[in-house]
Amino acid sequence: MPGAELTETIARARSGDAEAWGEIFRQYAPGIFRFCRRALPTREDAEDATTEIFMKVREKLDQYDASRPFTAWLYKVSANHCWDTLRRRRIRQDLETGEVETLPLEHPDPGQLDQLIEESTSQQVRAALDKLPARARMALVLRYYSDMSYDEIAGALGVRRAFVGVVLLRARHQFREILGGRKMTGAAAGGTV
Repeated sequence: MPGAELTETIARARSGDAEAWGEIFRQYAPGIFRFCRRALPTREDAEDATTEIFMKVREKLDQYDASRPFTAWLYKVSANHCWDTLRRRRIRQDLETGEVETLPLEHPDPGQLDQLIEESTSQQVRAALDKLPARARMALVLRYYSDMSYDEIAGALGVRRAFVGVVLLRARHQFREILGGRKMTGAAAGGTV
């Protein structure tokens, strides 16, 4: 939706125009669902979250600052909602436990990680994401699927900006190990992956 058209549609939705709200929902709900599906453990969680996010957005539409990109605001609301959902369920694992000494010093080779992802099916990538601790999964989804900055990720996860790099480094390393292990297991079993 072009910028001027989006601004007009948002203004109409703010004034209570149900058709304008429907346009916003139709335009952005599929992307938000895909985001939630990557961030949350089950499809049902993602469906519920998408509905709840759009209910929040509709209530808070008057708080949207039109000088900023609408999608950035929408994804921030979505990230906060997903992170709150994970926190409430207590599946979050705190990575800020003083284990910095045990972090791998080498940075995972981005080319190697890209190659693993490229050689894997979307189901394998999804399964690997599901095995990551909640904070690591959210950090990867926010950075690589929603293209958020370190500042935005820090705000969404409730951590210091300086810690975002540590979370992402560990998340990439864990993701590479999980995805690489799956491929090795499949190959060792004689199956094609």
